Amino acid sequence: MEMPIGVHALVRRAHEERVLRALQENGAMSRREIARLVGLSRTTLSDITSSLLQRGAIVVVDTDASKREGSGRPAERLALDPASAQFMGVDFGHRRVHVAVADASHQIMVSGSVRYDDTAPWKTRTDLALGLVDRLSTEAGVHYGALQGIGIGVPGPYPAPEGTAWPRATLGATVLRPAPEGVDLAFAERFGAPVIVDNNTRLAALAEAISGADSVADLVYIRLSDGVGGGLVVGGQLVTGSAGLAGELGHVTAAPAGRPCRCGKRGCLETVASVPGILAACWEFGLRLENLEDLASALARAHPVADRVLREAAAALGRVVGAATMILNPAKVVIGGEITRLAPVIVELAAATLAAELFPTASASPVVEAARLSDDDGAIGALAAVFHSSPLLARYPETADVKHRSDAPGVPTERAAHARP
Repeated sequence: MEMPIGVHALVRRAHEERVLRALQENGAMSRREIARLVGLSRTTLSDITSSLLQRGAIVVVDTDASKREGSGRPAERLALDPASAQFMGVDFGHRRVHVAVADASHQIMVSGSVRYDDTAPWKTRTDLALGLVDRLSTEAGVHYGALQGIGIGVPGPYPAPEGTAWPRATLGATVLRPAPEGVDLAFAERFGAPVIVDNNTRLAALAEAISGADSVADLVYIRLSDGVGGGLVVGGQLVTGSAGLAGELGHVTAAPAGRPCRCGKRGCLETVASVPGILAACWEFGLRLENLEDLASALARAHPVADRVLREAAAALGRVVGAATMILNPAKVVIGGEITRLAPVIVELAAATLAAELFPTASASPVVEAARLSDDDGAIGALAAVFHSSPLLARYPETADVKHRSDAPGVPTERAAHARP
């Protein structure tokens, strides 16, 4: 009976991962040593290593001539290619795309970002992202011939289109669901690797939830950036919702008579607590700030307008997150985004408002803290989704080509310098 193509690809990928993991853990080895360690036949291993060599995932480093006993041709010793990228995480924000590339040991080899206008079409954003990937390759000397998976985060709300089946196959690579205007197709065509697409802030919540030693089973995450998004971990599971909209706290109404929101509603939290929303409010009160650095400077000199606007944004944030906290009773609330580093008082102010919204008992109050990770957390979360390395993903939609790895590291660690435009 002929094996289905999807199953064959899954088995082959599993064999490749075992070989790569063996080389990662043991260093250079001969084919015979690898076969004995991973339990593959010589024929199967020869096929797997030939493919990995052709794609550049591994290299021949030397032979076993120095320690070989008896006659016979020395056997080649194989090792991981230190320049071979294995995983890629891509985070499309409203105004910038961030890319992080990891090796077989889940260490980040290189990362970088490039900005675009928030009105830029997806074709432009995708082209800029692929151009950034090429630039990172040139500058850091990494190559992508052996990519095992690509995770892509896109801005929310990002519901699954009506009638879309999960998963669906595209050009030999598996795509969790269609990204806006074919960004998934562009990466699948370019690299021929499995692709996962999800809301970028939910992926950031995943990265935050599995970082550090004190991960919790119930967490509310919210990120203040060019927009405002969120992610929920409930009962130890990353929650997506029936239509992929779980955690969209940025589009909860915070000011019914407020400014129009990009989603079509009015007065969403995003219009009040996002970076553009805060800067716009400062302009309305006569304080013309161009960016977050200007805001931080105004706060440092105790400018009354900056102080007022930030307090109002934090209060709105605290009320919305407080409502979510009353419903979900999380152990931790994490507030992310660059503004939490340049103006950390916003976390303190939001926490104070949130506390007033809860039951007056200590047990009902979650820990409220600033995010540990930086604005590349969406890209890191995308990598984590590709790794499928966390129990938080036990019920997460899984592609047919990406094998669940419960024994792999959680969040990738930094290994190389970040590249910036």
